[in-house]
Amino acid sequence: MSRYNRVPQTDGLPSRPGERPSYASSYGSSTADRMASSSQSSTLIVVNSPGTEFALTNCAYTSASDLPRYLTRSGQNSGFVLVQNNLVLNILYPFTHDNIHPGTIGLNAVQRRNIKVSANDEVTVVRFTPPERGFNLVLLTVELEFVKNRGKTEQLDAQILSKELLKRFPGQIFTVDQKVTFEYLGTNYTFRVVQAVLEGNADGNATRGLLTSDTHFVFETPGNSGIKILNQSGGASSNLFKQKDFNFQKLGIGGLDNEFQDIFRRAFASRVFPPNVISKLGISHVKGMLLWGPPGTGKTLIARQIGKMLNGKEPKIVNGPEILSKFVGETEKNVRDLFADAERDQREHADGSELHIIIFDEIDAICKARGSTRDGTGVHDSIVNQLLTKIDGVESLNNILLIGMTNRKDMLDEALLRPGRLEVQIEIGLPDEKGRVQILNIHSNKMKQNSFLSENVNLEELAARTKNFSGAELEGLVKSAVSFALNRQVNFEDLNKALDEDNIKVTMDDFLQALQEVKPAFGAATSTLEMCRLYGMLDCGLRHRRILETGLALVEQVKSSERTPLLSCLIEGPSGSGKTALAATIALDSDFPFIKVVSAESMVGLSESSKCGIIAKIFEDAYRSPLNIIILDDIERILEFVHIGPRFSNLILQTLLVLVKRVPPKGRKLLVIGTTSMREILDNMDLVSAFNVSLHVPTLDHEDMRRVLVSLNVFAPEDVDAALGVLEEKMPIKKLLMLVEMAAQGGEGAEAVYGGKERINLQRFVDCYNDLAS
Repeated sequence: MSRYNRVPQTDGLPSRPGERPSYASSYGSSTADRMASSSQSSTLIVVNSPGTEFALTNCAYTSASDLPRYLTRSGQNSGFVLVQNNLVLNILYPFTHDNIHPGTIGLNAVQRRNIKVSANDEVTVVRFTPPERGFNLVLLTVELEFVKNRGKTEQLDAQILSKELLKRFPGQIFTVDQKVTFEYLGTNYTFRVVQAVLEGNADGNATRGLLTSDTHFVFETPGNSGIKILNQSGGASSNLFKQKDFNFQKLGIGGLDNEFQDIFRRAFASRVFPPNVISKLGISHVKGMLLWGPPGTGKTLIARQIGKMLNGKEPKIVNGPEILSKFVGETEKNVRDLFADAERDQREHADGSELHIIIFDEIDAICKARGSTRDGTGVHDSIVNQLLTKIDGVESLNNILLIGMTNRKDMLDEALLRPGRLEVQIEIGLPDEKGRVQILNIHSNKMKQNSFLSENVNLEELAARTKNFSGAELEGLVKSAVSFALNRQVNFEDLNKALDEDNIKVTMDDFLQALQEVKPAFGAATSTLEMCRLYGMLDCGLRHRRILETGLALVEQVKSSERTPLLSCLIEGPSGSGKTALAATIALDSDFPFIKVVSAESMVGLSESSKCGIIAKIFEDAYRSPLNIIILDDIERILEFVHIGPRFSNLILQTLLVLVKRVPPKGRKLLVIGTTSMREILDNMDLVSAFNVSLHVPTLDHEDMRRVLVSLNVFAPEDVDAALGVLEEKMPIKKLLMLVEMAAQGGEGAEAVYGGKERINLQRFVDCYNDLAS
C-alpha cells in the first residue's frame, strides 16, 4: 500500500507527515454516518492539488471537515465523489499540507480539463456509492501518450507497466474518456480510458468500473505518440486503425463492403496482433496489394481512405509518371527515397516501427513488363528492378504497405505480382444493385439533409435502372440531375434576378432526364442496336420467329445455367436477310447490362494489330460485368476477306478463334453472337466450329412478304396481293424494305410512311421494282 493510503489510528489531526486520521475513530461511527446521509452533495470551490506528488495520484482532495460527508461507509478513510461531466474521483484528505480549506476541492490540471473547470470555479460534488456487485473492471483499454512530447520515443513493456498502474491506482474508479496523469521511470505520461469491461458484461459497453488486482490493461498509442508497446498480450498490440468501427458511408465508399473485408483479412489482420504472435506463426506481413479494375470504380478512393483510417505515417502518394526523370539514375533514386523513412524507422525500432504506406496511382505507367518498352533507355526496367529489391530484396522491409492501382493489370511485370510483393490483388469491379443504392445515397445525402431532394425520388428504382454504372458515373448522374433542377430556377431573360434557393428540388424526373445523357462505359449499346433494326422486329413468318426463339433460349441458358458461362451462336444467311436485325433484337430483349457490337465500320483505316487490340478490349470489358453479349457483325468484313487472292487477316482470325472460345472468369457470363453472309468461307477457316450453335436465316417467300407488308400497313388491303404478284418468289427482307421506302418517297407516299392516311400507290411500287430489277 502506498503512503497515501495508510490509515493511522490517531485523533482527527495528523500526528506526523504522511499519515491521515481514521474518521471512524475520530468522529465516531454515528457521527460519520449522520454527516454522510444529511449532506450527500454540496458546492465546492476548485483549487489546485496540494502538490506534485498528490497531483500524480489521480485523487481529489478536500479538508478534514468536509471529507466525512463523502465517505461511503463509516470506518473508511476515503470515498468517491461524482462531479460534473460524469466523472467519479477518489477523494482524500492531504495530511502533509494545510492549503486545502473547508469548502474547497483540490484537482490537478488534467482533472480540471476533464470536468471543464478552472481554479476558483464552483463545482457540484455528489457522494458516489459503487454497486455491491458487477462493478469490478476485468479489462481496461487505455490510450497512452507523453504529457510533453518533444520528439522523444520510448519502448514500454506492457506487462511491467500494467503492474505499476495496478500498484499506483488501487481501488480507484475509472470512467470512459477520462484522462489520468502518472509518472513512470522519470517521465510523465497520460492515458485516456478507451474501453471498460466489467465482470459478467463482456460486451465492453460499460461506462466506468473499479480497478482491482485482477484488472487486465490493454495499451494503445496514437500513430505520432513516439511510444511503442512491447510484450502485450490479450489485445491488439498496435492501435492500427483510428476508428473502432468502419462506417463506409461516412468515408464516402459505397458498394465495396466485400472488397474491404478481403483487404482487411489479407493486408491488415496480421498487423493488429502482437509481433511475438506473428513470429510464433512463422509468417510475415503482407507488403503490397494491387487494386485493379475498370476506371471510375473507386480504386483511388479506397487507397485514399485506407491512408486516412490508419494510424501509421502519413501515406506517400505517387502518381506513376511523376517519378520518371530525364536524368540518368534520378528515377531509381526517386524510388529509393520513397522507402528511406521506412528503412530508418525499421533500423531504429525494429518490430516497433510504425506502418509506412506508399500509394502508387497508375502503377502501370512505370512498372510495365520488363523488355516490353523499346525506348532505348531501359528506365522502366530499372524502375521495376529497384522496386522489387526494396519490397522483397535481401534487405527487405517489414514495416511497409505498397498499394498499387491500375486499369491495366495485364501490362504489369509478372515478378511484381508474385507472393511477397503485390500479392494481394483485389478486383474493384462495377457495383451491384445494392452497391449502387449505397453510392446514390452517399451522393444525395446532403441534398436529403437540406431538404433539396424531392420525396418522389426512388433511389432503389434508379439503382435498378443503372446497370453497369461505375461509382464515378453514378456521381455524374447525380450531378446531371442537379443541373436540371438548378436550371429551372434560372431566369435566362434576367440572369441578375435573385434566385429562389428555398424552392430548389431535385425530382425523379430530373434523374430520368439525366439517364438520357449519362451513359455507362460498360453498358448496353442500345442506340447502335436500334440502328440495326430501324423498322423494329417485323413479323417475317414462322422460320424467322423460330430463330428468334432459339436465340432467346440461349440468352436464358446463359443467364440461368451455372454450367454454361459461355455460349456462342452464328447467325448465317444470304446478304440482306435480316441477320443483324435478329442479333440486335435478341440482345435488346435479353436485358443484359453489357452489350457491345464489333463491326468493320467502327475500325475503318486501322491496322491489323489495332483491330485485334480493340476486339480484345471489348472482350476484356465484358469480363467486368455479370451478364454480357458481344455481337460480331459481318465477320468476313472484320476479317478483311476479299475474293481476289483470296485475302484475309490471319492475325484477326486467330484472335477471334481464341476469344470466342475463351471461358470468362468465375461469376461472369457471356453470349457471343456472330453474323455472316459467307458461311462456306468461315467454314474453311475453321471459324464456324468455334460457335456452339449455327442458325440459318432464309430469304422471304411470298407468304413471309405478305406478313411484312401487312405489318408495315403501307398498302390498301386489296393491293397487297397485287403487289406480291409482281415480286420474285424469294427476296431478302432488306431488299423488300428498300423497295417500300423508295415507293413511299414523294407526294402521298411520304405521308403514308410517316403516319399520314394515304397509302403507297401500287403503280409507283411496280415502277420502283422494275427500276431495281433492271
